[in-house]
Amino acid sequence: MDDKERLAANRRRWDRLADLHLESPFYDVAGFRAGRPTLDAVELEGVGDVTGQSLLHLQCHFGLATLDWARRGARTVGVDFSARAIRHARKLADELKLEARFVEADVCDALPHLGGERFDVVFTSYGTISWLPELRGWARTIAGSLKPGGRLFLADFHPLLWMFDETSSVEELTLSYPYFAQEALREEERGSYAVPDADFTAVSYSWQHTFEDIIGVLLAEGLAVTSLREYPYLAWKWFDFMVQGTDGFWRMPEGAPDLPLMFSITARAPEQSSPHEAGTDTWEQDPQATTVRAQSSVKTPAQ
Repeated sequence: MDDKERLAANRRRWDRLADLHLESPFYDVAGFRAGRPTLDAVELEGVGDVTGQSLLHLQCHFGLATLDWARRGARTVGVDFSARAIRHARKLADELKLEARFVEADVCDALPHLGGERFDVVFTSYGTISWLPELRGWARTIAGSLKPGGRLFLADFHPLLWMFDETSSVEELTLSYPYFAQEALREEERGSYAVPDADFTAVSYSWQHTFEDIIGVLLAEGLAVTSLREYPYLAWKWFDFMVQGTDGFWRMPEGAPDLPLMFSITARAPEQSSPHEAGTDTWEQDPQATTVRAQSSVKTPAQ
């Protein structure tokens, strides 16, 4: 089986999950219709004010976060590879009369489907890049869809967390997968994080991406990484023993190892579009080692 077939299997699974998730308490679409926000503090702080700005949401699922940005004043476009998710998103946008457009496309090949439109913000968060076998096409989509000076915000689970068996106990955290793994991880799972008891089982494929992978492709596309943050909490429950705080985030219980659970990256496109110029990458790390900032004139990898 090649990656094209693996992605097709993932698409079939996400088509079915789009239907199940729409009705799930986890997503609480009824609450969202009534005005409940879905974006969290990390996302809101990372992106900032979007009033009057254009925003592209990559791997948007059925569009709740995309529509939340629209409620906050952005002109939004959501992209996802699931036809059913896009249909649900369009229906919700029409129902709520929000300024949002949804495009069915593979995130790594989305530029032709966007018709040359450029955006002030590209946003993607939580459980996204692990579904991509490689990140070069993803980074090209980001760079090719940002306006000069536009900004990227990405938040996702920490690459280190991917190494652990999700069924580990708090007494014995089990390392099951190598950090530098390049092979697809095959899993047969009943339901999903949102509907764990659903009468639906499917095979999925995911891929590990290191910080070198993630930041390297962004630099190679001419973006300047302006912030890298790591968090001791997560936006969803990874291990069964995790404890949810009043802020909605999940943490390791007292006495458990203090692991990095989530990260975020912000990056900016050059103020003027220009061909990549070879140069050196300059990194500055703050004293608390929780935020890394970079300014770069990018080295393009040899082909």
